[in-house]
Amino acid sequence: MRLSSRQREVINEVLRRHFGEQTRVLLFGSRVDDSKRGGDIDLYVEPQIQSPAVLIDAKFAALVELKQRLGDQKIDLVIHRPETPLLPVHEVALREGVVL
Repeated sequence: MRLSSRQREVINEVLRRHFGEQTRVLLFGSRVDDSKRGGDIDLYVEPQIQSPAVLIDAKFAALVELKQRLGDQKIDLVIHRPETPLLPVHEVALREGVVL
C-alpha cells in the first residue's frame, strides 16, 4: 500500500467525521500496488449516513478537507449506499480494495 500511516490516519479521521463513525473505507486502484508509482488516491466509502442530499454535501466537504490536509493530490471518492445496486466500480473496489 502506497500511503503513509499519517495519510491513512487523516483519511480515516476525515471520512468518518463527514460520513459517520461506522463508515467503511477501502483503498483501491494503483495505490494498493507497491510496485507502481504515482496515481490518484481511490477510496471506496460505505457511509453511515444515507440521505442523498447529505451525502453530496459530505463528499464535497470531505474532499476539500482531504486536499487541505494531504496536499494537492487527485482523490476519488466512490460512495456506495447499501440499498443501491453495486456498479462495476464498486465490485472492483470490494474485490481488490484494502481496508483502511
